[in-house]
Amino acid sequence: MALIALGVTGGVGAYKAVEVCRGLQKRGHDVVAVMTRSAARFVGPVTFEAITRRRVITSQWRPGMNADIEHIAIADGIALLLVAPCTANVIGKFANGIADDFLTSLYLATKAPVLIAPAMNVNMLAHDAVQRNLQTLTARGVRFVEPGEGYLACGWIGKGRLAEPAEIVEAAAAIVEPPASALKGTRVVVTAGPTYEDIDPVRYVGNRSSGRMGFALAAEARRRGASVTLVAGPTPVAPPAVDETINVRSAAEMHEAVMRVASNADVVIMAAAVADYAPASPASQKVTKSDGPMTLTLQRTKDILGDLGSMRAGLGGARPVLVGFAAETQDVIARARDKRSRKKVDLIVANDVSQPNQGFDADTNAVTIVGDGTEQVVPLQSKARVAGVILDCVQQVLQSRAGNLASR
Repeated sequence: MALIALGVTGGVGAYKAVEVCRGLQKRGHDVVAVMTRSAARFVGPVTFEAITRRRVITSQWRPGMNADIEHIAIADGIALLLVAPCTANVIGKFANGIADDFLTSLYLATKAPVLIAPAMNVNMLAHDAVQRNLQTLTARGVRFVEPGEGYLACGWIGKGRLAEPAEIVEAAAAIVEPPASALKGTRVVVTAGPTYEDIDPVRYVGNRSSGRMGFALAAEARRRGASVTLVAGPTPVAPPAVDETINVRSAAEMHEAVMRVASNADVVIMAAAVADYAPASPASQKVTKSDGPMTLTLQRTKDILGDLGSMRAGLGGARPVLVGFAAETQDVIARARDKRSRKKVDLIVANDVSQPNQGFDADTNAVTIVGDGTEQVVPLQSKARVAGVILDCVQQVLQSRAGNLASR
């Protein structure tokens, strides 16, 4: 059972927050309600107090010793901050660090995950200021339950109504009730980071990969109960705690490590940015510079993903599940489809690294997961959340394969 802070803000949809509260309780969770002054105009605090059997927090100025730091105490104790409904006003305050009431102070103080269910007029939702604020919160890892479409309280028709309580409860449960055993007994290999191809003992050819996406995948797979082997290129980012970490530097080293551990794996996720070319003859000593140009001959590195596909075919084609990445700057989806076909893999995760706040050396990402006749668009959000969506797709492939084997 988790303690969830339910923030209720001043929108007509506030009455649905009562159903959200009851839904969370039915799943065994404890709820503390935090209401803004405007929310109390739509639903009385006594309603939530009767349901939660807790004092409803409506002000950060409650009399009493240490009352002014109550938001800190709750911030440390909750497993989730859920705000439903969340108005454009509160979204703007969250995005810009304004803490002028208990709820906004709680948002800044807590390290718990944050889930927001926006609700507002259709034009307000589409306004550039609101969209920028939503993007800011997305980049910080805030998660959202998308508003629904239909008749709004203002009489307009469009997108902006609060999502249904059952949908909000399910989204909250997915965070506080993680599928800790969803991949139990599964062996997963994840590659992450760049490779460095030496020109001489001082210089190398490399790329901008930070390893964050691969690390997020490895951490999420481990959280879901998998036995995880991480093959990591050189990166200053600290890797997550997994069952085994193999540090490599070059594409050749990564190829050797991956092929060695992949034969016993159920899933291989190639999130690393492996060099396609490497210097043909690295110098044993530092190359002295000269006034003229320098010619560097590059040779093709081994195709790890392609070799994994060939290895799988030799093992009968059932395992491991293969996931590749396609970092592109143009024709992203078309190239991802082609890569999936050529490499004979199950899923290709495609992203446009020319776009801001996604791809290399960013905390967020936006991808399209290309599968067998399916394409799932994942909008800009934290890499940890993207990792969860990718692993959901991997689990679907595993389940489908298990079902096919059982029917034979």
